[in-house]
Amino acid sequence: MIKEDDIRVVGGREKNLKGVHVTIPKKQITVFVGVSGSGKSALVFDTIAAESQRQFNESYSSFIRNRLPHYGQPEVDAIEHLPAVIVMNQKRIGGNARSTVGTVTDIYALLRLLFSRIGTPFVGYSDVFSFNNPQGMCPDCEGLGKVKDINVDRLIDREKSLNEGAILFPTFMPGDVRWKRYVCTGLFDNDKKLKDYTDEEMDTLLHKSGFKPPNPTEGWPPTSLYEGVIPRIKRTYLYKDSRDAKRYQEAIDRIVSEKLCASCCGGRLNPRVLSCKINGKSIADCAGMQVSELIRFIRSIREPDVQTVTDEIVKRLGNLLAVGLGYLSMNRETPSLSGGESQRIKMVRQLGSSLSDLLYIFDEPSIGLHPHDVNTINRLLKQLRDKGNTVLIVEHDPDVIQIADYVVEMGPRAGTHGGEVVFQGSFHELLSSPTLTAGYLNRHLNFKREIRKPGGWLAIEHATMNNLKDISVRIPAGVMTAVTGVAGSGKSTLIRQVLPRYYPEAIFIDQGAIHASNRSNLATYTDIFDTIRTLFAKENRVNSSLFSFNSEGACPHCKGLGIISTDLAFMDTVSSICEACEGKRYTEQVLSYRFRGKSISDVLAMTVEDALNMFHEKEIETPLKRLKEVGLGYLTLGQPLSTLSGGELQRAKLAAELEGEGNLYVLDEPTTGLHMSDVELLIGLMNRLVERGSTLIVIEHNLQVIRQADWMIDLGPGAGEEGGQVMFEGIPKDSIDCSASITGRYLGL
Repeated sequence: MIKEDDIRVVGGREKNLKGVHVTIPKKQITVFVGVSGSGKSALVFDTIAAESQRQFNESYSSFIRNRLPHYGQPEVDAIEHLPAVIVMNQKRIGGNARSTVGTVTDIYALLRLLFSRIGTPFVGYSDVFSFNNPQGMCPDCEGLGKVKDINVDRLIDREKSLNEGAILFPTFMPGDVRWKRYVCTGLFDNDKKLKDYTDEEMDTLLHKSGFKPPNPTEGWPPTSLYEGVIPRIKRTYLYKDSRDAKRYQEAIDRIVSEKLCASCCGGRLNPRVLSCKINGKSIADCAGMQVSELIRFIRSIREPDVQTVTDEIVKRLGNLLAVGLGYLSMNRETPSLSGGESQRIKMVRQLGSSLSDLLYIFDEPSIGLHPHDVNTINRLLKQLRDKGNTVLIVEHDPDVIQIADYVVEMGPRAGTHGGEVVFQGSFHELLSSPTLTAGYLNRHLNFKREIRKPGGWLAIEHATMNNLKDISVRIPAGVMTAVTGVAGSGKSTLIRQVLPRYYPEAIFIDQGAIHASNRSNLATYTDIFDTIRTLFAKENRVNSSLFSFNSEGACPHCKGLGIISTDLAFMDTVSSICEACEGKRYTEQVLSYRFRGKSISDVLAMTVEDALNMFHEKEIETPLKRLKEVGLGYLTLGQPLSTLSGGELQRAKLAAELEGEGNLYVLDEPTTGLHMSDVELLIGLMNRLVERGSTLIVIEHNLQVIRQADWMIDLGPGAGEEGGQVMFEGIPKDSIDCSASITGRYLGL
């Protein structure tokens, strides 16, 4: 029921929105649906969330505002009755090795308090239990639990002498300044091969430090002390975040590996702190337990003096269990968390809040979750609503959509064909509407009728990594296999870590960022931009470099970016379209050149679909067709790769592999961010890969995909220590009759 004080968006024009008008009821759950690129995020995140955050930040003093994230004013005529917003997006929590699940949830702080109160022997107050405190941290690893180790065999070539370049690191090559620090010492025969060095000479070269060479040659700085190659590399590149470390990262990664700190065995703390225990467990032991195990340990503590502390720890651990994160441990580093895991941890931090009348916005909270866990997330979303908050969810999962009090569907399609509100109303009203989402929600999902026959088998035997319990599986070759199970059951360990050891030729197509410059876009990634520039150059009889926005043709005012960002110090940074080129990136001269009636800027602004109508050259047409086939026809050629979602990046990578033959492919949750209609398209593409003679393994929770697989490997039964077992192997339909398979239970619904 719409009320007077409900949120109203008037004339939303951000990105592809076409003057959208929409009313959103307060203190209810509203789910935004529609195909990828239809305008859901443009409306919810880029308009509603951005404006709420912008106005809220303006309430602070200029000193504080300058230290907060800066939000530009969205393209919208008006937004009325807008509450303060808390955004739960899939942006990874990030941080560094000192940021853990325990620290970001404050559970580790409570553990520190607990051990300082009743741990024996008493070693100090809560601060001393912090691995970030010099008084508590292990001195050898400085509280990281790991130390960096240099692989000597990769650092030196024993078949060469110093003069021949025996030290295999960029800054130690013959002629370099650092190379001279060894050949000018007088300590070595510079023409002697390292394999002929005595143990003493090798130890001096690699490890000894802190003395003046007795007989240095010309070129040795007279006041300098000698430093071995390994301590020099560690000091220069490993113990500080220097420019040199970033510049030579590839070389560092080649010679450096991490290993568990021998002093603290990964506990991060010094021996005195680790000696303090409760019921035989140190705080490091507790941090190493997974949530489900730690909650049992805390409940076993019966000391009345700390009951308030233990109750609070149990409550917070219970929230982690409730969002399907029972397999995590408190010492898990936050940079290693997925986007879905990060979002759920942010959610946990809000569950204990007593604030109400807030606007919570979620970005596909079902991502990375088995249907079994989605039901739990739904219960928590309802809890947030029932506390008097407004909850907005961008989602594709039918199980989340059906808990909506109100549904807004964007569409009808993607990109320029979207940006309109095609439905507003209740979930039941949606089911009887003619929209694309309604059509798929009303469908009954069927199992694959014709199951392919394997062309052989890929065997993995006695896998024990992480939580895998000595499992052996057979993966059929030449067919599509779905690897299933609840989050944390061992799917990724089995396929992403164990499989490559047996079959290193496996090609992984995941959602990780594509490593490219911040100027890279869809046209440069697909290698069609060079051809396009050549066509423009040939047509206009000029040099092709003119048509590069990184070269001489770039607008000198914005350096080819099309926008100019101005930092106003105490006010928001303003990003405005470059007035010189009107956002077109190029000089006026370059923009005057045409190819088939279009300027180079016009081409970059085209969607993939529009470009297919203009270009029929095979070098351009083929990559564009592949992008359209993977559902990215709505993206523009000039869209920066940095603005693509994880799902879009994965599909861009998939497009590059569509013509592959006879390969072993692994897709990791490829349905992320996909509407049900796009999932159907994706299934067709996966079948195409298999039909070209490839073997396809899909790590997936989506029941639509699992039903269309030829084979299924289900892990479980639970997460973490409660998982790691094979619950079912065989044709997906047969899993319905397997009582041990949780996935089979949901496939049968």
